[in-house]
Amino acid sequence: MRGSAYKDRVEAGRLLADELAEYADDKKVIVLGLPRGGVPVACEVAKKIHAPLDVMVVRKLGVPGWEELAMGAIASGGVRVLNDDVIRNLQISEKALEKEVDIELEELRRRELAYRGHAGAPAVKGRTVLLIDDGIATGSTMRAAVQALRQQGAARIVVAVPVAAADTCVEMEPMVDRLVALMKPEVFGAVGHWYERFPQVDDAEVRSLLEQTAVPAHAG
Repeated sequence: MRGSAYKDRVEAGRLLADELAEYADDKKVIVLGLPRGGVPVACEVAKKIHAPLDVMVVRKLGVPGWEELAMGAIASGGVRVLNDDVIRNLQISEKALEKEVDIELEELRRRELAYRGHAGAPAVKGRTVLLIDDGIATGSTMRAAVQALRQQGAARIVVAVPVAAADTCVEMEPMVDRLVALMKPEVFGAVGHWYERFPQVDDAEVRSLLEQTAVPAHAG
């Protein structure tokens, strides 16, 4: 094998699609990519299994002054997931929390408008959701997306990625109906280490990929 596991996100998406072939032509299936990097991977899956593609926009709520630490997240459809332990232990005030929510909500709406031309959550109630990213390191964003989809009434949630840290997989498997990771390295590093080419994905590319596949009606 070459130095990196995958040439790029397109190759990774095609290989992942082979693993998800059983979901082909199922009218209850929807493919959701986590922007931005998960969308090129998800696009290849959606095309291969003939399913609609959309995005699941999730924004982390960082602790003021320590933004890398998440005190929660917000997602498409007005879903808010809070880490009560972090909020309580760090004595984060309601005012500080709401300020961070307002900032991230503005960015969430900006991204939704940039990607699809309108805001709102994907219509997932009663459907099987294939939730896809280009890789999972700590899994904080993916966990928030899963919780949001549960709140929105998804019937089944399948998290599918080309590569994920082995310990994160162990933590996440009980949260979902199925976890598909083509590679589960014990020593992970960063997601980009597993790709030969790992360029930044911009808003225009996400929008272009969404336009290549059928997009379902939206809720809210």
